[in-house]
Amino acid sequence: MTLNTVRLAGANVPPIGQGTWRMGADRPAEITALRTGIDLGMTVIDTAELYADGAAEEVVGQAVRGRRDEVFLVSKVLPQNATTEGTVAACHASLRRLGTDRLDLYLLHWRREVPLVETVAGLEKLREEGSIQAWGVSNFDLHDLEDLPEGAVPACNQILYNLTRRGPEANLFPWCERVGAAIMAYSPVEKGALLDHPDLRRVATERGATSAQVALAWSVRSGGVIAVPKAVRLAHVKENAAALDLELTDEELEVLDRAFPAPGVVPLETLS
Repeated sequence: MTLNTVRLAGANVPPIGQGTWRMGADRPAEITALRTGIDLGMTVIDTAELYADGAAEEVVGQAVRGRRDEVFLVSKVLPQNATTEGTVAACHASLRRLGTDRLDLYLLHWRREVPLVETVAGLEKLREEGSIQAWGVSNFDLHDLEDLPEGAVPACNQILYNLTRRGPEANLFPWCERVGAAIMAYSPVEKGALLDHPDLRRVATERGATSAQVALAWSVRSGGVIAVPKAVRLAHVKENAAALDLELTDEELEVLDRAFPAPGVVPLETLS
């Protein structure tokens, strides 16, 4: 297993973790998948109160029961709940569903009408009481980050980032690097849509890997990104974990750079 790690909220974590979007429908298989992923070194688990109306958090709670100290738990508060007291209440509800007394990282899922100063006040209250170790944001473009209260620095910005969504490299990556915030990449294989691209397949075939493994290795190549792909099938979990050991060569990166050119500064893209 690779020894490479990324600094996230004061902890050293593996660059590939596990997502849980749309989990909650097949709990036995999902619990087994998450536990297998932990065994294989994918110890960052990302979830949210939004996912299946909290059922995904319950799945995660069952998966990490008895293993809480082995994992780095991330969850998110919905923007409509993100007033100061609403943020605190939402986090406490997530903790109950997860069966734990703390989150390693708690994110504002996206920005809406609630003033950021109110949300940050709630996040800081949670940090001070020990319910969370650190806080961050999700789906924040540069202007959103710049609107954070003075002195408020997120530990992470979770964004849509993959070979076909390279816009964040132009402005979000430099901002996060400057303040010491990690990038967490969701949908790192674009829901599988990019995996049949001929150049990606060629790189994968010549390397003896799969397209998904190459796409994952590409997404974390900078050393400051944590990718959180979702997998329920055990073969898929093992495929993702094997990407932890895959380091692309300069020549392979050049091929992918030509096939998937960065667009420059564009508005941050999201998935609905």
